[in-house]
Amino acid sequence: MTWFRNNWSWVVELSLQHVALAVPSILISLVAAVALGRAAHRVPRLRQSVLGSASVVYAIPALPLLIMIPALAGISLRSPLNIVIALSLYGTALLVGTAADAFDSVDPHVREAAEAMGHGRRAMFWRVDLPLATPVLLSGLRVVTVSTVGLVTIGALVGISSLGTLLTDGFQRGIMSEVVIGVGVTMILALALDGLLVLLGRALSPWEPRRVRRQSQPMRPQDVAV
Repeated sequence: MTWFRNNWSWVVELSLQHVALAVPSILISLVAAVALGRAAHRVPRLRQSVLGSASVVYAIPALPLLIMIPALAGISLRSPLNIVIALSLYGTALLVGTAADAFDSVDPHVREAAEAMGHGRRAMFWRVDLPLATPVLLSGLRVVTVSTVGLVTIGALVGISSLGTLLTDGFQRGIMSEVVIGVGVTMILALALDGLLVLLGRALSPWEPRRVRRQSQPMRPQDVAV
């Protein structure tokens, strides 16, 4: 704790940098995965190609990817954009399968009813498909969020500042308390963002808890039709 008292301002600065790298990556992953998952749902012949490509991208080790991106994109190895691009690719690859399943989970009878009410393609997406796919989509987004917050630390190996800097600096100088604080604060950030997503899910899908409760309640005699 002595090390933290002497360096708390640096930890706060690195935490803010960590969040600034993780949040854009998560948002880009979400938008890209929803677009690709929607395409895979609407065009079945694209599904295998999309999911196969996602598996290939996710199989690329993080450190080589951080070296490849600057060479392909023409940016600096230590640019924050480097890690954002890499984490967006990983997040999209991890989430796209869940996004496709989320749109598959929408009840076709609900879609037919919406079409009968005159909903066009755009209205169908925003008012029917996306809201009903949200619970499944958020379950995958929570996994991506925790994974992304953890992977941000890899950027420290190529000189991109984040909480990973505490790990590399602590190992190099033999200060284990610095390493422990880096790991601990990273975990706290991941849990905090995960908790925010849980609250967001409850706000966006207020019918879900009630439906789960109804399904979990035992059937009463008066519920059985005679």
